[in-house]
Amino acid sequence: MTAEHAVLDPRTMRDVMGNFCTGVTVITALDGDEPLGFACQSFTSVSLEPPLVSFCPARTSTTWPKIREVGTLAINVLAESQRTLCGAFATSGGNKFRGVRWSPGDNGAPAIDGALARVEATIEAEHDAGDHTIVVARVTGLTTLDPNSPLLFYRGSYGTFENM
Repeated sequence: MTAEHAVLDPRTMRDVMGNFCTGVTVITALDGDEPLGFACQSFTSVSLEPPLVSFCPARTSTTWPKIREVGTLAINVLAESQRTLCGAFATSGGNKFRGVRWSPGDNGAPAIDGALARVEATIEAEHDAGDHTIVVARVTGLTTLDPNSPLLFYRGSYGTFENM
């Protein structure tokens, strides 16, 4: 067996990849009157021209198929003070928006109060990627909202960093 086809232990993969610190987002959309959302740490800028971003929902997500149907969405970049909110959006089922203050963004997707920034986008492409889907979305709007520190995910825990 070559290294290219080696079988790796998922726990080891999670532990090693956990050394890469990421920000935390909540991907949202509005389906009629129903706000939809899920927490997502696998978010990145892809291209400046054209303006593209990417995120990776789990294939087991029950929210992602609903957001896909809507087609327009917002990526809300969470602030360090939004750890509890992140936990609510990381769970499956239930009313994730209970107690969450939000308003419709320019494209109608929920803009979560207190987020650091918001990226509004439309779905451009999807690619199968193991137990996740790689979504590429075209940016239609950008907003910086709050100058506070970001919520970070590192080695399986949430945290922040001190400004130097």
